[in-house]
Amino acid sequence: MVANQITAKGKAGKELAALPEIPEKRYFSISEASLLCGVKAHVLRYWEQEFPLLSPLKRKGNRRYYQRHDLLLARQIRELLYGEGYTIHGARERLQGLRNESSHGHPVSAAQLEFEMEDNASGLHSSTGNRLTYLRTELSELIKICAGKH
Repeated sequence: MVANQITAKGKAGKELAALPEIPEKRYFSISEASLLCGVKAHVLRYWEQEFPLLSPLKRKGNRRYYQRHDLLLARQIRELLYGEGYTIHGARERLQGLRNESSHGHPVSAAQLEFEMEDNASGLHSSTGNRLTYLRTELSELIKICAGKH
């Protein structure tokens, strides 16, 4: 079992609701971001404190404006915490590990990520196949962003 991951009796493997597609828009308010990421606005603000990679633009009056890469990261955090059962600390380490791998010349390819997700999903029902395909796509986009290829 992965360190900092809850057992199957806990949150790991919990069925998450499908998320809507991210519209082609440059900036999203916190209320739009919370709808697109499937969490409440206060959760996003908390994650900003816990995950340094999640840092939306702040403009006049400290209003937050999320960009596509912020939404992809928040979705990945949501999947790690609520879907795979990681703790905040474990999810932070996992994201940092992905970022370090991509910045040290050992990029995590979409194929590697897909293989890892297939291993983790081997015991899941076929109804989650579409969700996993969607998550693979979202995660590979996030990896490209973290690698600076946007």
